Amino acid sequence: MLKDVARWSLALLLAAAGVMHFVSTRGFRIVVPDWATRLTRLDKDAIVVASGAVEVGLGAALMALPRERRRLGIATAAFFVAVFPGNVHQWRTGRSAPGLDTDRRRFGRLFLQPVLVSWALWSTSEPKHTVQAARRRGRGLHRSSRRER
Repeated sequence: MLKDVARWSLALLLAAAGVMHFVSTRGFRIVVPDWATRLTRLDKDAIVVASGAVEVGLGAALMALPRERRRLGIATAAFFVAVFPGNVHQWRTGRSAPGLDTDRRRFGRLFLQPVLVSWALWSTSEPKHTVQAARRRGRGLHRSSRRER
């Protein structure tokens, strides 16, 4: 029950943050390091919109696809890791964004990222009783027969 609430809360947070990428693109542009535009060959606005779309998609999938929660948790954690350099860039450059208008807040934001990664992984992990039952049966959680594939 607690994991379900945590997963849904994370999903809503992701979806809301993703929508904000479309509404306030300019506020998110400052987080995008210049090297990201060279690496992706996209401009900062495109990167902001793309990351917003990923957030909305992950949020929606976490709500709509409970059977895929483990994979989605790993994908969400990977996304949080992937955008971390933007948070470091914002802190190093001292650029303000809504809610992150001081060096202290920008620095503190860096410590939120590991919490988000942990939240994604924990809230999407299998319940303990499911893991124990699978072990008693002598097989893994997500094994499928070749016929099902």
